[in-house]
Amino acid sequence: MSVSAPRCLLWSNDEPVVLDDYVSEEPRWCTGCGDLAILAAVQRLCRDEQLAREKIVFVSGIGCSSRFPHYMNTYGFHGLHGRALPVAEGIRIKRPDLHVFVNTGDGDCCSIGAAHWIHAIRYNMNMTVLLHDNEIYGLTKKQVSPTSPKGLASNTTPRGAYLDSLNPMETTLGVANVSFAAQAVDWAPGLLYDIISKAYKHPGCSFVRVLQRCPEYLPEHFDHWMDDPDQLLLLTHEDGMQVTPDLARIYKQQEIHDPMDLNRAREIASMKDRIPVGILYRNEQVPCYEDVLNPAGLFTPEVVRTNIEAELDKFTVWPAS
Repeated sequence: MSVSAPRCLLWSNDEPVVLDDYVSEEPRWCTGCGDLAILAAVQRLCRDEQLAREKIVFVSGIGCSSRFPHYMNTYGFHGLHGRALPVAEGIRIKRPDLHVFVNTGDGDCCSIGAAHWIHAIRYNMNMTVLLHDNEIYGLTKKQVSPTSPKGLASNTTPRGAYLDSLNPMETTLGVANVSFAAQAVDWAPGLLYDIISKAYKHPGCSFVRVLQRCPEYLPEHFDHWMDDPDQLLLLTHEDGMQVTPDLARIYKQQEIHDPMDLNRAREIASMKDRIPVGILYRNEQVPCYEDVLNPAGLFTPEVVRTNIEAELDKFTVWPAS
């Protein structure tokens, strides 16, 4: 939304923010790409939470999913391949007043960025990490990714992928200090929004894997799961996801799962016959690294401003008295 200069000067933080305020340029993703569903859910979240745009930053690496910051009318950082998480951690440690989101793909996170992924979970810094997992390299035109299923034919594996796929949920739940792990699918937008909303409100590193379609290179890859709602297992709990009656009529396969039960969460993550959707694990008692490192809030905006002004004063040419 364009705003005139006088209008900018009169902008009030008390004025309600509408959905279009978070919309930037038109997305260049393919028609039907699951990234569009994730974008819509995140923009809706920002609107519903009335987040000030100048207090939001989206960080990404390289890949189709990593174009995300371009489409949010907020601050953003489009970084290097696999390096979104350390950039986000740096922002978080210096600007704890910002809402930090990370958008990363199955290659960006689980391949070149795997070491950063593991340690980001371990540090448990307060940010929301969205893994856009279409199980293929889309930006570089259909190469096998770490999450591609065994046997998948691609430009790098024309005879089929040789290895079993890496399971991001199993991996995340095996890292020390994990505090939030959830899984969603792009073709259930209501559930997708609810899960991202729960992740945003969690005090710590929220890791959400979103299984999302690639209509260009794997157009029928998720059809088996989409055509039969019984292939999804909804995880419900009074302290976790609440399913509306309308959704309950569609997705009848449900399990009451306590998100504090880490052992059961790991068993659910390893399922092969169904896709578990919901919060697998949540523990709000895990300390955040930035709170341990800076218990007194050493990097508040006021402190940052004072330090910057002190540095600039070193180069000030004062008029002769």
